Amino acid sequence: MAAPRDARAWLARLARAERPRLALAVACGLVAGVLTIVQLVLLARLIATLVVEAPPLASLWPSFAVLAALVAARALAQWGQEAAGLAASLRLRRRARGELLDHLARLGPVGLTGHHSASLANRAVDQVEALDGYVARFLPQQALAVAIPLLVLAVVAWLDWLAALFLLLSAPLIPLFMALVGMGAERLNREQFDAVARLSRHFIDRVRGIATLQLFGRAAAATGEVHAAADDYRRRSLRTLRLAFLSSAVLEFFAAVAIAVVAIYVGFGLLGYIAFGPADALTLSSGLTVLLLAPEFFQPLRSLAQHYHDRAAALGAADGMAALLDEPPRRPAGPADPPRRADRLLELEGVAVSHPERGRVLGPLDLALRHGEILAIAGPSGAGKSTLLQLLAGFVDHQGGALRRARLDIAWMDQRPLLVHGSLADNLRLAAPDADEAALRRAIAAAGLAPLVASLPDGLDARLGERGAGLSGGQAQRLALARVFLSPASLVLLDEPTASLDAASEAEVLEGLRALAAQGRTLVIASHQAAPLALADRRLRLREGRVEEVSDG
Repeated sequence: MAAPRDARAWLARLARAERPRLALAVACGLVAGVLTIVQLVLLARLIATLVVEAPPLASLWPSFAVLAALVAARALAQWGQEAAGLAASLRLRRRARGELLDHLARLGPVGLTGHHSASLANRAVDQVEALDGYVARFLPQQALAVAIPLLVLAVVAWLDWLAALFLLLSAPLIPLFMALVGMGAERLNREQFDAVARLSRHFIDRVRGIATLQLFGRAAAATGEVHAAADDYRRRSLRTLRLAFLSSAVLEFFAAVAIAVVAIYVGFGLLGYIAFGPADALTLSSGLTVLLLAPEFFQPLRSLAQHYHDRAAALGAADGMAALLDEPPRRPAGPADPPRRADRLLELEGVAVSHPERGRVLGPLDLALRHGEILAIAGPSGAGKSTLLQLLAGFVDHQGGALRRARLDIAWMDQRPLLVHGSLADNLRLAAPDADEAALRRAIAAAGLAPLVASLPDGLDARLGERGAGLSGGQAQRLALARVFLSPASLVLLDEPTASLDAASEAEVLEGLRALAAQGRTLVIASHQAAPLALADRRLRLREGRVEEVSDG
């Protein structure tokens, strides 16, 4: 097994692909920083000229025009920095979400059984979006927090080296407190993401089971549980915000103290109370320049501290995504070789399937599936029937032996078909998005649902609730069967298709399966019940993952 994926290394790899845009953001930020320094130097000289020389205002219009142009150019550079950072962030989040979705597809239905849909949605949406501030603002600001203070320090040192020394001595305090705060903030953000994932799972489960909860008089208790989970998330969010506000207050305090020290030095130097070092050479123009540049020395560091929480949030989110990406795929990595004989859909020779938590659950197994036949798979619970269907569908990979498969479309139908909140037509078009109404009605008729649809006031536009609420179990199965008729699948895999149905519904579903077989489709039916097995041309009985008996239908 590969070593666990490091969240920081994964983020760094994603960020490397956006270097050109991030470099553009840094360049625009540097231009904005240089323009700010020039603007403040010009402003200090303009004020000193007004105070000391008192020239006519008309003579200063060129200086005011240059100052206005600098302000506009600075705003344009800041816009460029923000736009380039956001573009890099958008592309990186799109790539991260694509990696997650591709990996979920590789895991397949079997690999995803241990994950709640709400947790997966939280990772693919909220946790990916948490990378935004880190990429768009923190990464460019990381470079600017070094370059711009050095530029400011160079200008201040040229004017007054003692004031530059005060700034230089106070600068390390801000990164120090950022590091101290970051150690706790990353952990709190990770806990916060875990809490919102739990809240999502809790809420979705209660919504799905609301009818059962109401029947048993537990709706109020379930509401209280959701409130408790939401309150836990609220407390964790406030704890993270409290740390953020506290750290910001500490950083602002040290920056304010350092600026106050420089202001006191400049003030007393101009008044002549300090004769040490370059204080005697201070003028109103140089003193004002130092005072105006002192806040700008700390501004990039303060901005970095502000976005440091974006970094903590991104690392907390990346931990969860990296853990998901570390899970080994269960599906085959590439296409299988074609069968040796043209009349066969697939061939298994000495194939076995193992699960990490259970060991070997199927095989070694030899099987050949012919075009147009109906194969029944019987056996007690745990014999490997569902695993064999998953192997035939490509949901799990095999270990040992050889699997040869023709290129074909596969349809899957079990005792709990997926039905979404929407119309009957919406549910049918899950199998064929471009199907017209005539095709939908042919599929409905083939599945024996035409009388039901004709009795509904809205027909195919009749709305279904979540998970097919509004249909009986047999009607839901026949709707799933209509989807199979609508699909181009040549191989249909059925896992307990008539379980939990009454005799009349079972008969209607079996009639639909006969119609499917009459179209020349290949059916593989796994069931405990005798009626579906009676349809088969050939029967395969499994016990403890091995073939116990093979017989003709």
